[in-house]
Amino acid sequence: MAEITRVPLQPIQKGSLSKLWLGVIVAILLGAGIAWASVPKGVSVTELTAGTGDSPAITDVALINYTGKLADGTIFDEGQATPLKLDSVIPGFTEGLLKMKKGGKYRLEIPSEKAYGAEGGGPIPPNSDLIFEVELIDFMDGREFEQRMQMMQQMMGPQGPGGPGAPGDGSPIPVGPPPGQ
Repeated sequence: MAEITRVPLQPIQKGSLSKLWLGVIVAILLGAGIAWASVPKGVSVTELTAGTGDSPAITDVALINYTGKLADGTIFDEGQATPLKLDSVIPGFTEGLLKMKKGGKYRLEIPSEKAYGAEGGGPIPPNSDLIFEVELIDFMDGREFEQRMQMMQQMMGPQGPGGPGAPGDGSPIPVGPPPGQ
């Protein structure tokens, strides 16, 4: 029986095996570098002052003091005792707040992909990374916050700007000359 498919193998030259392995290693490193570069940057939370207790949940409203800056240090926003619904702010801010504890102070670095992206917004240029210094004063469940806000509005009453008798409080607006003329 004759073998038709037999192919003679050439001996490997000295040093070729090292070059082959070097090529395999370079290909793996190149692939890993490309994969690493395509992974979106994450939100960085640095603890400046330790907080205590639990962290807020996505359905909570957080009461915070904050300063927002661009990467060059330009302040674009700040607030004191500001209530924020965690489910209605930029994704990076929500992600950072979920990692914070009550009473703590934090530095929050948000990549543009998790902030305002290519569109930008207001004083924030497109593709801007954002830096926030945040103090988490307190937080509460979103439904509890809404109930408290409704109670406060009811306590304030229907008085509009200018108090009772001013336009907008439901009183009729006088038409014609003032009384006594």
